[in-house]
Amino acid sequence: MDHPPAIFIADALGLDFLNSVATPVDTPVDWIRDGEGLLNWLEQAQLVPPDTLKRIKADALPGEIDNVADQARSLREWFRDFVRAHKGRPLSAKDVVELKPLNRLLERDDAFSRIIASSVNGDKPLQFETVRRWKAPEALLLPIGEALAKFVCTEDFSQVKACEGPTCTLLFADHTRGHGRRWCSMAVCGNRAKQAAHRQRMQNAHS
Repeated sequence: MDHPPAIFIADALGLDFLNSVATPVDTPVDWIRDGEGLLNWLEQAQLVPPDTLKRIKADALPGEIDNVADQARSLREWFRDFVRAHKGRPLSAKDVVELKPLNRLLERDDAFSRIIASSVNGDKPLQFETVRRWKAPEALLLPIGEALAKFVCTEDFSQVKACEGPTCTLLFADHTRGHGRRWCSMAVCGNRAKQAAHRQRMQNAHS
């Protein structure tokens, strides 16, 4: 069964990765349930160029990308435990000890930098870019690890929140001015809460 498009509501790609398994309405959905799902999610997240995904898929051995998807799900649940344990308060330097598995993943990266001709006409004809060598399907985990690492280093964990919807499992970073965000989406869980409050008021009025 094809899933709807993946959910990107977290305002932080690291949390969007955790939200790749969720119960957005009533039925749990895992967008990384297999190798094909992993490829689709990476493309929607714009973490890997589409032509690279096609090449890796074409060159992979049977079951190889499914195995990488297994690893991605394990990484996801490990990181979910970390986020749940630390959300609601700022991280501290000592928390780096818990992030050793993520550093081990990042150490696998085989990237290099180079100078290329700029694609934009302007004052600077040359530009500097970093390129990743996609030697094997397991390299698909690297941009995910990079997104998680950037999230840990740049996000204020005191504003990492879980949606208050009673059945919703989505996480988000509250970047609103007053840090008053309560819902993954006002159109979904926020609207449900309004309807439930309205029903309760009506029941109270008639009781």
